[in-house]
Amino acid sequence: MPYPPRIPDESVLSRWIGLEVSRMNEGLVRERLPLALLLSSEKPSSVTRNGELYQFDRDLIENLEKVLPDDLRHRLKLPIFFYLASDTPDSCSCPDEAALSVLQLLGEINPLRTMQGERFWISRPIVYAIQKKYPTMIQIVMGV
Repeated sequence: MPYPPRIPDESVLSRWIGLEVSRMNEGLVRERLPLALLLSSEKPSSVTRNGELYQFDRDLIENLEKVLPDDLRHRLKLPIFFYLASDTPDSCSCPDEAALSVLQLLGEINPLRTMQGERFWISRPIVYAIQKKYPTMIQIVMGV
């Protein structure tokens, strides 16, 4: 190539960032599983996008069983995905109404928070704090 692409070119940067974001998302599970199904499994797990085993914390799963009503045990799929995007630098979104109900029951977010359209929003520091407290229950999906 006589003239290599300049790094400041937006298309080159966008492709490079897209590749890096894809790499960061390789640890996400391919299929989120209902809590009720995970409870019936001897070793609750799923498979990540890169083919590795994603083990859920058995104690966390059992504690959720004790706290959640039966309908939420069947509706909640784990892990809960929070979406992080560059156009919303202070917040993450989650398109899961069951996750909203569960996080409210656990006292992690305000019971007055509601779905806005098809998702609810939480500040990034709160999402990171919830992820630290329930590490296998939350995954953050990186976006461009």
